[in-house]
Amino acid sequence: MSYRHMGLLGMLLLAGGWMPVAAGAEAPMSKDALFDLVPETPAERPKPAGAPEAVPASRDELFALEPAAAKPAAAKEEAALPASKEALFDEPAKVSAPEKAAAAVAPAQRLQGFIQAETAGTLADPEHWSKAMVRLELGTQGRLAQGMKWKLSGRVDYNAIYDLDDFYQAQVRDDQRLEFQVRETYLDFTAGDWDWRLGRQHIVWGELVGMFVADVVSAKDLREFILPDFQVLRIPQWAARAEYFKEDFHAEVVWIPFPSYDEIGKPKNFLAPGGGADFYAYPLPIPAVILGDDKPSKGLNHGNFGVRLTQLTNGWDFSGFYYTSMNGSPTFYQFTPGTLTPRHDRIWQLGGTLAKDFRDVVLKAEAVYTDGRRFNLTNVVAPDPAGGVVEQNTLDWAVGLDFNPSSEIRVNTQFFQRYFFDHNPNIIPDRAENGVSLLVNRKLPDNWAVEALLVHSLNRQDWMLRPKASWGFRPNWKLTFGLDLFNGPVTGLFGQYDQQDRAYAEMRYDF
Repeated sequence: MSYRHMGLLGMLLLAGGWMPVAAGAEAPMSKDALFDLVPETPAERPKPAGAPEAVPASRDELFALEPAAAKPAAAKEEAALPASKEALFDEPAKVSAPEKAAAAVAPAQRLQGFIQAETAGTLADPEHWSKAMVRLELGTQGRLAQGMKWKLSGRVDYNAIYDLDDFYQAQVRDDQRLEFQVRETYLDFTAGDWDWRLGRQHIVWGELVGMFVADVVSAKDLREFILPDFQVLRIPQWAARAEYFKEDFHAEVVWIPFPSYDEIGKPKNFLAPGGGADFYAYPLPIPAVILGDDKPSKGLNHGNFGVRLTQLTNGWDFSGFYYTSMNGSPTFYQFTPGTLTPRHDRIWQLGGTLAKDFRDVVLKAEAVYTDGRRFNLTNVVAPDPAGGVVEQNTLDWAVGLDFNPSSEIRVNTQFFQRYFFDHNPNIIPDRAENGVSLLVNRKLPDNWAVEALLVHSLNRQDWMLRPKASWGFRPNWKLTFGLDLFNGPVTGLFGQYDQQDRAYAEMRYDF
């Protein structure tokens, strides 16, 4: 990870990561539902008597773009407790073993997915069009005999701006003009007390939707910084995942033999005309030759492994995990001055999350200790056998509150920090890097909504502001207009993009 990412990128607020919701539709009710192409029908959860109608009824409803519909009051306090592991994790009820054995092979469902068109233009000098994107994601799923289920999905992205404009250099056009991705493609089955999922899948461990503190398993497409939706930004992993449920307890084991890594784009060649990728995170504020991303070879010794345990007790939702992996985000090694090589080192992480609904306010928090991550030194003037980086163990943590002053208004505020143990003074981040975020969303008549998100460093004048307006003009259609504004020093997380202020418009249809 480059030093420009300072203390924030590892737990960065994903502005624009709020998943679009079709007009009149419910927000995703679970982590899997967030990425499933076929809508789920979650189990209804009663609210404590006397709670305001606008309070989220579940921990996943907390981050719905629009306030959830009111739930019926509970007749008894015990009724608020989940009746099963499926209700606890917002999963559809599972059929019994005899029913599975008797089930015939079901045909695949019709194609599900979305089509999205987006245009964007950079406002700062040099002004240029940066996006004329058409994105199509398609998927289908079905059921096999003996309770086995499968899913297939893929996506095609085409950015016509690279055919209409010669602003960008050839390596950027080749990297971002046309792309096909295998999205979630897996097989589900049950063996004894364990539920298995094998294949390409999203594995989301974080509770703070919009932040990457505890979401350590996901790979990310950062070629547009943190601006795209979650559904676009996350990259599925080829993994084997086993889950065990017993009452309010949930255990999860993950093995990723061939990991996916963050996509960071292509840098500018400073010796040639044209521009590099708009949001390439240059590790040094000076021109340099940046070689290709040196990703680990495909070997089992470069695989990732993790265990996560979750318990629901008296309304408190706790989880703890251990995860060892090749760092999905690269560190830029400088073995000779002026030449940088992105490389991925092995790290291990120990973390946890919690969530609690206090009627009018929902509290969520996450913390992760990371061992083995490297950061760039600023005082490298000669060939360095260590590559001009230093290992720094860190603690990332964040706490957030979400509440609804009225049925039309939602407010979310968060504080986050990265703390460096045995801090090296020759790296850019301070020993404690602090930041805050504020999101305000308001529903308007005729299916309009306005929203503003501000993320600000408390260590320096480094910030990002994202106002936008959206209109659900027809069922399953949404039109969005917005601005992405950056400000700060050139070594800042947001300030490095202060020449990339942009305006955008997006139209999306979910089917």
